[in-house]
Amino acid sequence: MSKHKTEKPESFGHWLLQVFILAIIIFGLYLIVFRFFLANETISGPSMQPTFENNDRVIAVRHTKLSRGDIVIFKAPDELGALYIKRIIGVPGDSIKSKNDVMYINGKPIREPYLTQYKKKLSKGQLYTNNFSLEQLYHVKKVPKDCYFVMGDHRNVSKDSRMIGFINKKDIIGEVKLRYFPFNQVNWF
Repeated sequence: MSKHKTEKPESFGHWLLQVFILAIIIFGLYLIVFRFFLANETISGPSMQPTFENNDRVIAVRHTKLSRGDIVIFKAPDELGALYIKRIIGVPGDSIKSKNDVMYINGKPIREPYLTQYKKKLSKGQLYTNNFSLEQLYHVKKVPKDCYFVMGDHRNVSKDSRMIGFINKKDIIGEVKLRYFPFNQVNWF
């Protein structure tokens, strides 16, 4: 005669406790991930059009190596508690100059394909990005150490480094990597 150990059916209370503990663990992991590794933000305003529109939802990665052209979210230096989203134009050590709608980094013209849509709408001779240099704006030749020069893609409405100055690395929340809303415009950056 074989002895079969009969298993008791799991009680509803025990199952509910397991679900509750699992939910707490998942919620805790979510908080840790979004506190230390990722940022989930909503776009507000027109300064990054057409790349981002008002109410787009994005995920940014914290603590990444930043490069020219990256889109970043940072603490607004002129508005307590606000966040801005802009594109990095200049990294530490870069000289920057805009002349006749061409951006020059370290004396060389750079491509800015994200501006094409708006530039096409301008009247002949009208500038999308006003002429400037770091020397004219801030009496310096290069972007300082641990700082970045950022600009919005919608140049004629963006409040960016031309007005608010250089952005310190410690004030950057993260680099935008994903737009997940609206769902028909999901995109990796």
